[in-house]
Amino acid sequence: SQFRRNKLALFGLFLLLLILAGVLIGPLVYRVDPKAIDILASSQGPSVAHPMGTDDLGRDMLARVMYGGRISLSVGFVAMLIAMSVGTSVGLLAGYIRPLDNLLMRFTDMMLTLPRIPLRLVAMALFRDPLRQSFGLEMGAFIMVVTVIGVLGWMPTARMVRGSVLSLKQKEFVEAAINVGARSGSIMTRHILPNVFGIIIVAATLEVASAILTESTLSFLGVGFPPDVPTWGSLLFYGRNYMTQFPWMVLFPGLMISLTILAINFIGDG
Repeated sequence: SQFRRNKLALFGLFLLLLILAGVLIGPLVYRVDPKAIDILASSQGPSVAHPMGTDDLGRDMLARVMYGGRISLSVGFVAMLIAMSVGTSVGLLAGYIRPLDNLLMRFTDMMLTLPRIPLRLVAMALFRDPLRQSFGLEMGAFIMVVTVIGVLGWMPTARMVRGSVLSLKQKEFVEAAINVGARSGSIMTRHILPNVFGIIIVAATLEVASAILTESTLSFLGVGFPPDVPTWGSLLFYGRNYMTQFPWMVLFPGLMISLTILAINFIGDG
């Protein structure tokens, strides 16, 4: 009921569902190959035939934005799951098991001091080619991107979960569980974890937005997915050279990134 009273949160949820429906159901209705090249239709502005125009090779921008949205949103949600799993585990262990607290939190502080974008670029350069050889160009790039984003995005969640656990383990229901002989693992998973789930959900919504933005940054820098695989970030990277002549090539993918992050942030606030 509190969420429903938040009009911005409801608007964000509606907008996110609309974007999800567009990228998941849209290609089933708008049956245009996002990789089909038509030189005769190159660099055309928005029209009935091409609602978002075409790029310099005549590829339909609407089809590419919908196809790229699937990849960008998949990266956001999978990277979020990785970051939430690692961050929640570290926060629970650090907050509940006192001997591990100092060790895990100093490791978290060390990870927070690392420059993320340069570190991600180095990791991409080191592991991109072996993964592509093992899993193929597109799947190898996907595994690399979500792993790099997720593994380097868990630290804020760990600190928030730890702070909440430190407070919760002093509560009467935790002391009662200890007194009846419950094991530490059972107390953390059955009693403490459900009570910090609200914090995790909020952190998850913000992490999805951060992961989408990070993927866009990596693709914009040319180290994300292969050039022939459209994502919102790679569409921005590809269209930057034409943005003064053909602004629709960067307007629509940039707008989708902005609207998605805005919607997710509204939901997180709610």
